[in-house]
Amino acid sequence: MAITKEKKGAVVEKVRDAVKGAKSVVFVNFHGLSVSDANAMRKELRSNKIGYFVAKKTLIRRALGAEKILGDLPELQGEIALAYGDDLIIPARTVQTFVKKFKENLSIAGGVFDGRFMNMAEMRDVANIPPIEVLYAQIVNLINSPLQGLAVALNAIAEKKRE
Repeated sequence: MAITKEKKGAVVEKVRDAVKGAKSVVFVNFHGLSVSDANAMRKELRSNKIGYFVAKKTLIRRALGAEKILGDLPELQGEIALAYGDDLIIPARTVQTFVKKFKENLSIAGGVFDGRFMNMAEMRDVANIPPIEVLYAQIVNLINSPLQGLAVALNAIAEKKRE
């Protein structure tokens, strides 16, 4: 279905605004996703303050071509939507939870991360970064590990001297 020049201009402007105001944009291929699944995903995205917008690939390319984004726009296959937000990782991580759930009908096609185009594999890596609380726990464990090893060794020496 053809759309008017005014509507195309509005879509291009909306995509530009989304990219300008977002720290991270995820290109989502949603080919074959049912309406009920798409609505569930939109609801979850909205609750995490993530915008979600479907547009034609040609209009997305036109809007992104006008922006000063480093790198090359990844190849966009299938039906594409944009998930964008003020956080660098949360849009990709939230979309990734749905990619795991709807493997055959949903995938990450690439994105824009901190002013740079990212391909599919790079955006998947971003999506798999653990939450900050998990990273803190890993750092604490890393710091604690040598101390724990020293305590075990000292305990073993003390046990040996008792015998």
